[in-house]
Amino acid sequence: MPVLNEASHVRAAVQSLLEQDYDGPFEVTLALGPSIDGTTELVEEMAAVDPRIRVVANEVGSTPAGLNIAIRASSYPVVIRVDAHSVLPSDYARIAVETLQRTGADNVGGIMDAQGTAPFQQAVARAYGTRIGLGGTPLHVGGPEGEAETVYLGCFRRDSLLRVGMFDEGIKRGQDWELNRRLREHGGSVWFTPALKVIYRPRPSLSRLARQMVSTGLWRGELARRYPESNGLRYFAPPVMVLGVSLGILLGLAGLVQVLLGGPGWLLLGFVAPLAYLLIVLAATVASTRADGVRVALWFLVVLPCIHFCWGVGFLLGYLKLTTNISAHTGRHQ
Repeated sequence: MPVLNEASHVRAAVQSLLEQDYDGPFEVTLALGPSIDGTTELVEEMAAVDPRIRVVANEVGSTPAGLNIAIRASSYPVVIRVDAHSVLPSDYARIAVETLQRTGADNVGGIMDAQGTAPFQQAVARAYGTRIGLGGTPLHVGGPEGEAETVYLGCFRRDSLLRVGMFDEGIKRGQDWELNRRLREHGGSVWFTPALKVIYRPRPSLSRLARQMVSTGLWRGELARRYPESNGLRYFAPPVMVLGVSLGILLGLAGLVQVLLGGPGWLLLGFVAPLAYLLIVLAATVASTRADGVRVALWFLVVLPCIHFCWGVGFLLGYLKLTTNISAHTGRHQ
């Protein structure tokens, strides 16, 4: 588990690991980045109480660097990747290892079950779990067991990780997808099973969600440019929407100027694009939040466009290389 500024989440995440019902021996390796919110003291306190917890320094602070440091420090033939925002059910390790042995896969993973504790988080979780939110991939919405392009987190054969070079430390977000691409490229397999479901706590504020989505979109755009043969159409839906809505607003405003100057104002038709998107958001809100209450529904109206626009803008920046020094983006915004 890579850990950086996670004082509010890391205790619950680590506790869920220590409570696994797996019969064999295991250790919990935390790659601790240079935190400033009390995470360091909290992690050291937990490690002092339970000898199964091992802390290694991650001076770089990025997620892939922390993962590689923890993998190198591990001593068992199976590596389970964990996120500090996740809470594993007690049978996770047992089911993951059994599935790894049964299928012969190099990596096994399941569903990111986003759950919130407040109306804003609940709205984000609802958006994550809908097809219009994050694209409807099995790791978000579930599906039948079988080979997959990528999975959430993952239970790996350690020798497979070492064979393909582990995580690419130049990729600060989306490194799971890129690693799974290399595993499959080297003749391995990635296996999805809905039996593995991990609770994930979304970002608790709009600003942190926006930063997360921009960073995620930026690196997804970078990966789409690097590996064009592996792109799915769903990756291009948010940036196309951003361009369409933005262009529609500009044309509509130009149409208003036309009307004010006594012209025909046919450019007002540009407003059709943002109005159509607004109707889609309203329809998605009604369809997705019926059981969640008014506060969650109102937040959903804000959260869904935030995800779409921030991810889409980030994708465009990454895909078109309009950002400078892309490797400086750690993707670990707090």
